[in-house]
Amino acid sequence: MSLKKGLNDAYSLKTPQDSINLYKVWASSYDKDFAEKNDYRSPSEIANYFEKYSNENDTPILDVGAGTGLVAECLCMKNKREIDAIDISPEMLDLAKTKNFYSKLIEADLTKNLDIDNDVYGGIVSAGTFTHGHVGPDSLDELLRVTKPNGLFVITIHSKLFKKAGFEKKFNEINNKITEPIIHEVKAYGNNSDKEHGNDVILIMIFRKLN
Repeated sequence: MSLKKGLNDAYSLKTPQDSINLYKVWASSYDKDFAEKNDYRSPSEIANYFEKYSNENDTPILDVGAGTGLVAECLCMKNKREIDAIDISPEMLDLAKTKNFYSKLIEADLTKNLDIDNDVYGGIVSAGTFTHGHVGPDSLDELLRVTKPNGLFVITIHSKLFKKAGFEKKFNEINNKITEPIIHEVKAYGNNSDKEHGNDVILIMIFRKLN
């Protein structure tokens, strides 16, 4: 599956069921035909910034929209960590399971209330979930709920959606619950020639939940 076909399919999703249907088909080829072929940088960028800003208390980690486990793979290249995966696609989680990076796999719809207790996680990471056709800003409320006070967030948000999809508004709404975000702009992809999406920019948002 080419970058253009894959991203056009992904960006056109409308419902959680659309995501389930797409990733059921895409799961087996995702790592090789999408991530490797197009130098998908978001997972390694997330891992690098988590390493830079985290401390020993930022555990366990919840990998939000974990997919096939690319973020966990990058995180564990640096240090062995306790990481749980959450994703809507059972097929993607099945692939992630084979990599043996996760303590727990959680199949869940991130647009709904999560069956997770309050204040469980010391870190939240996410690459490629807050983007076209996927998860919107309201899911941040649940993610804050399941995060411990002072827990670290390192997540990507597609730059074109930050204002358009209401993320800027949401961050203004929750500004009394989090530290002032540190924002880094990076390219999502490396070596590819896709005219429509090859130069996509993501915002890496880094902040902590306040006590």
